[in-house]
Amino acid sequence: MAVALVQGASRGLGLHFCKHLLATRKDATVVATCRRPDEATVLRGLLAKFPRSLAVLPLDATREVEVREAAETVAKEYGRLDLLLNCGAMLHPSGRGETSLRDVSAEGLSITLATNSIGPLLVAKYFAPLLLNGTGAFGHQHADPDKRHQALLVNITAKVGSIGDNALGGWYSYRMSKAALNMATKNLSIELRRGKAKVVCVSLHPGTVDTDLSKPYHKNVPEGKLFSPEYSVNYLMHIIDKLHMGQTGKFFAWDGSELPW
Repeated sequence: MAVALVQGASRGLGLHFCKHLLATRKDATVVATCRRPDEATVLRGLLAKFPRSLAVLPLDATREVEVREAAETVAKEYGRLDLLLNCGAMLHPSGRGETSLRDVSAEGLSITLATNSIGPLLVAKYFAPLLLNGTGAFGHQHADPDKRHQALLVNITAKVGSIGDNALGGWYSYRMSKAALNMATKNLSIELRRGKAKVVCVSLHPGTVDTDLSKPYHKNVPEGKLFSPEYSVNYLMHIIDKLHMGQTGKFFAWDGSELPW
């Protein structure tokens, strides 16, 4: 049975990845993690509906001890991981991005970076041994042995984290945190392909999705460009299902196009 872990599963894209996997991958166990499982009403409803194929674990990605303990639990229970989705993120502690340098604060920067960049990297650190022990159940197993993989590591990032695409400025904390996450993806892709067991590592931009994170800016989104979480997840899973080692270290948009770093 395949094993997938979704970090940041209580709402938004993480929650809808869980729903999608549970509905479409009958051969998979989904491990859903979030900071406060007892308060995750919808996620607990899924657990009641899929008690055999869903497990829920507490994991605050900014607390290294919790990340390590969650990895130890998964190792003991399953011994491997085939897909890791890092979905947990925040826009800014205030709920709005900085529009100018005047709005920047050390607190806002540190909290956003801890959540969006450091947390996912810590998750990668502690779950990497389980990914290297994966069965290749997700993605596309290429005919070329050099392009075959054990598992997939997917960091949900954002187009605004692209330095090459930045023409507007602003959103210092969020942009910096996603650019840092992209660098982590690139580093991971290099390290986790060196041995015989290999892991595909990619950054994916989901588009502008109708979630709490983007809510303050919905009125500025062009018509037809605000995606439902279900719509975005369907497109992202289409990319994930086709991933192989030839694509590791890449940064893709929801439509499959490659984005500049």
